[in-house]
Amino acid sequence: MKTEIKIKNKNFETSILIKKNHISNFVKNISYKNERVFCILDSKIKNKVNLKGIKNINVVNIQCGENIKSIDVFKKLTEKLIKLKINRKSIIIAIGGGTLGDLVGFIASTLLRGLEFYLIPTTLLSQVDSSIGGKNGINTIYGKNLIGTFYQPKKVLIDISILKSLSKREIKAGYSEIVKHALINDYIFFCWLERNINKLLNLNKSILEKAIYKSIMIKLSYVKNDEKENLLNNHSRAMLNFGHTIGHAIENHYNYKKFNHGEAISIGMITEAKISNHLGLLSCDELNRIVIHFKKCKLKIFDRIIKEKKLIKIITKDKKNFKDNINFSLINNIGSSIFYKKLDKDKVYKILQNI
Repeated sequence: MKTEIKIKNKNFETSILIKKNHISNFVKNISYKNERVFCILDSKIKNKVNLKGIKNINVVNIQCGENIKSIDVFKKLTEKLIKLKINRKSIIIAIGGGTLGDLVGFIASTLLRGLEFYLIPTTLLSQVDSSIGGKNGINTIYGKNLIGTFYQPKKVLIDISILKSLSKREIKAGYSEIVKHALINDYIFFCWLERNINKLLNLNKSILEKAIYKSIMIKLSYVKNDEKENLLNNHSRAMLNFGHTIGHAIENHYNYKKFNHGEAISIGMITEAKISNHLGLLSCDELNRIVIHFKKCKLKIFDRIIKEKKLIKIITKDKKNFKDNINFSLINNIGSSIFYKKLDKDKVYKILQNI
């Protein structure tokens, strides 16, 4: 399967290429057309990506994890690129998971006031979510992605062949974002996932490609209309944050160590689905159906921290909020979402005690 999705509106133009066994040729084609190419590579996959013999390329290996999304690593990597004589005509390529893409996208958007960059996500999570839409950023002690930019890559390569190297845990982390797209936007897609979940988690080629393509198209439908998340309604890009208000707070509380991103978001989705139910938005039958699906996939659905007041303090620092009120992206049916504004933090705490 080879598919190219081109996105163009008045603010940006980019494309997403879905093609198997294409990473080496993709990098080679870029390097032959440009004199100085800087490839930032997740060191965990350096033996799974063949970049030998490619001209005009400087490879910088970096050990990835949520900890790289920091001001310190941003400073070190930026200064290393400057030392290697990067210039305004240079190209940056990021090959790795979502944390690397977030960091390198931020560097590309700020270094020398903006450099052209390409993104090759190598995890299912990054292929269906973080690589799409141009959000870049780093974390602070106060919360996730509080420093960042909107900056689109020139092109994104989705190569599913690299996913064979992932653990089952990482595959399920990626699946949590796929099912999120179905829950907020497409009931028929959710039904299809219910029927095909075992094949998907076992990396069946045709099922996986369809799920990735569908997820990308759902995310793009929000990005094209609200690239910089300015809207405060059901068409807002913020709808993609279903599960993330709680999930990001869980990650922050545990200093990104207890759960990976997908696990925290899956707990966040079930919690926010229960909040949706408590507010009368989501029926008990649909809530139970979602919980049953998550249990079947063995996705995380609970952690004790959601009952503790300290989580509310973290949630109030979420970028979507104003003053002490909390804005949630919730669901009112499977396949339909709603931007729920200004939920009082004390009320949120009381709801969490009763779910």
